[in-house]
Amino acid sequence: MPTLFPYVNQQFNGTIWRLEIDELSKTIFVETRNEQDKQVSFSSINLSTGQVNFKGLTTTERWLAGIEAAYNGVLLLHNYQSEKGPLHKGIIAIDATTGETLWSNYVNAFDHLSADGPVVYNTNIQPKKLFIADVKNGATNTAYDPSDNREVQSNIVVPDLVDPAFLLPELMPVALFGNSIHYLEYNNFRIVSLHTLENGALKQYLYIFNGVDNVYSDLLNTDIQKLQPEAFILHKTRLIYIKDKSVLNIVNL
Repeated sequence: MPTLFPYVNQQFNGTIWRLEIDELSKTIFVETRNEQDKQVSFSSINLSTGQVNFKGLTTTERWLAGIEAAYNGVLLLHNYQSEKGPLHKGIIAIDATTGETLWSNYVNAFDHLSADGPVVYNTNIQPKKLFIADVKNGATNTAYDPSDNREVQSNIVVPDLVDPAFLLPELMPVALFGNSIHYLEYNNFRIVSLHTLENGALKQYLYIFNGVDNVYSDLLNTDIQKLQPEAFILHKTRLIYIKDKSVLNIVNL
């Protein structure tokens, strides 16, 4: 019998396009895209409690917007210069708890995230000069210095692609399709994502073993056309994965 259960199980109206974790506020953000309605929306969940701060938040730009980064309780969004290109435009700062817009700037652009805050530049000035932005109000009074401003350290761990012989054959709950599995160990847990062919349909499963005991399982994708990339990540003690492209699950290990 499974002994682990997700403390976050959220269905979204569209495809989960991107996840972003703010280490400082212990928040996970979700970017969701509904192709049929051409609507992008954003959601915020407290990683410690599983509480939803806001869900399905939209901006004035229906489609050409996305997550840039998250830092210290603020979600940073961007617009796109064109529907046909990847270039970003502008910065919109959203409060992680309330969903309130704190500030916006359509002249500056995001460059990268440092441990001291977002690094931005004025798109009208060449050569490019980098500044540390105050994430709470957008002020750019501090020049970025790579020797002083450290890069952000991530606590996200991704699984390895390994030979299925890495597991004991008797642990394999279904017949494997393909010649590899995604695998990760944490404490005494062994986390596995694999594909199988059932009645001519390709499916993807997730399993968690505690020693040799199967303590958690889920069917992630059904009737897919090709092998999927890694299905999960580990953030500290939390296993985070997406099911059916539209459901976010988080299990505390």
